[in-house]
Amino acid sequence: MTAAPDQTVAPDQPAAPAQTPADVVTVGQYLARRLIELGGPHVFGLPGDFNLTLLDEMLTVPGLEWVGTTNELNAAYAADAYARTSRGVAAIVTTYGVGELSAINGIAGSFAEDVPVVQIAGMPTTTARTNGALSHHTLVDGDYDHFFRAYKEVTVAGAILRAADATRDIDRVLRAALDESKPVYLGIPMDIAASPVSSAPLRHPLRATPSDPVALDDFRRALAEAVAGAGRHPITILAGPRIHRRRAEATLERLADHAGVRVATQASAKSMLPETHPASLGIYMGQMTPSPETRAAVDGAPLVILAGTVLSDVLTGFYSMGFDVDTAVELGVSSARVGAVTFHDVRLEDSLRAVEELVSTLDRGPAGAVTPRYPYRPDQGGAPAPAPSADEQGDSPLTQHELWTIVQEWLPTDSIAIADAGTAMYGALELQMPEGTDLLAQPIWSSIGYTLPATLGTSLASERRSVLFIGDGAAQLTATELATILHRGLTPIIVLINNDGYTIERVIQSPRAVYQGITRWDWQALPAALAPGVDVVTASATTAQELRDALTAAAEAADRAVLIQAYLDPDDAPPLLAALGAIAGGGVPPKR
Repeated sequence: MTAAPDQTVAPDQPAAPAQTPADVVTVGQYLARRLIELGGPHVFGLPGDFNLTLLDEMLTVPGLEWVGTTNELNAAYAADAYARTSRGVAAIVTTYGVGELSAINGIAGSFAEDVPVVQIAGMPTTTARTNGALSHHTLVDGDYDHFFRAYKEVTVAGAILRAADATRDIDRVLRAALDESKPVYLGIPMDIAASPVSSAPLRHPLRATPSDPVALDDFRRALAEAVAGAGRHPITILAGPRIHRRRAEATLERLADHAGVRVATQASAKSMLPETHPASLGIYMGQMTPSPETRAAVDGAPLVILAGTVLSDVLTGFYSMGFDVDTAVELGVSSARVGAVTFHDVRLEDSLRAVEELVSTLDRGPAGAVTPRYPYRPDQGGAPAPAPSADEQGDSPLTQHELWTIVQEWLPTDSIAIADAGTAMYGALELQMPEGTDLLAQPIWSSIGYTLPATLGTSLASERRSVLFIGDGAAQLTATELATILHRGLTPIIVLINNDGYTIERVIQSPRAVYQGITRWDWQALPAALAPGVDVVTASATTAQELRDALTAAAEAADRAVLIQAYLDPDDAPPLLAALGAIAGGGVPPKR
């Protein structure tokens, strides 16, 4: 990792000229300017006595905007989604102990899913730490590093700042976030936040560490041999979420444009390559893959290139992939592997570009038509019948199949679809995303409730409208952040799937257990309680036609937030969720 510029003067060099006031900033101001530089001008969090000086200093910097949230966990969730959407870093500021521990679940999710979030904790003074004073928000044992050590488990770099080397440590830690696409930690004592430091390092923008050119050339040669050894078969790419984290989607799309290439994506990378692209195979999840044609294309490929993938349980259909991982080409964030040989210090964005450059030199014919099935696209062969109209169904209750079929027909282009872990995610994964519409989900960490604060993050990071699908059980965990969304004048569409509890857990085990239920809320009254005077469109849907009408009205209300409550049977589940339940219960997935 490249060190930050040395700020000391060697003994045999002339002394530097005296600094002017313009050359000096405080530690808080320095950090704020770095965050803006790295694409994180919104800072999420809550005030507390140990971070007030830091916040006062940071907010003197023009362009930095404070986003106060209702709790620190929600701040971490919002920052995570903000970083995914803005493609920069995101930051949260909490107070020591009680605040940072409330946020640690969200930061752990960012670690698991490769999102560069900066956790900034305002700390007691350096003197209090040195003396071991028994202070509030501590464990009253004189040890002030308990929580710093805890964060070492879910971050790739961290520091508790001192005035003498504050800028160096800030730059080192932020560069680690850039290099690894992972969260980092900065602890800033109260007395350090306002300490004066040189602004000189700000003249040098932070950049991720580049690939080792020798290792990259060695990888290119090994890659060419592996591709040649696979014959003239189609080049099959399984693309994962780390391509998005490294901002390499444009390279992936150029790669897909070449003849003889086909691309499947993991569930956490759905729509990263437009699903209308001729080379798109849709999502691949081992035995849980929605389309049999897609599974056969990937499992039957003589060589699979794993580009930014994460081979976790859910993403692989509980490790049921049919290709040989050991003989595959694997492109990681900071290394690449061809068979048994690993090439270190090769960045994913460079290794993927090397694949594209190689493919551009090959004379390959078309890869052959493989059209993935999207179960809620009635125009595709083998798909279920469309949801019935009001005249056809009368007043029969809304079903999961009808819900997602109607959403497929309605979902707008150029939007951000967000689906919470559980029923919502497993329904949304089988949609075909319209042009320009991304799907944001958290299938690796799968922390229910993540997506409601995430909608705050996406709405601030992008002008595209956010469309959230979330279950009632998940929404109860983080519902208070709806207040922040509404008070800031943001206008997402929220489809709340009211199935009276935790349907995903019911599918897995003990559907009638007492713990599967939740208390019932008056969801349509909630916006008025959280944001009095804010005009919010609310609706409920118990039938297919009511849902169509509500979604039509939501699209027309572009200047207002919308909350639609869709009532569904607690035992009704989308096909992918039913498949997961069968596998988790030791059975086999239902025949599709």
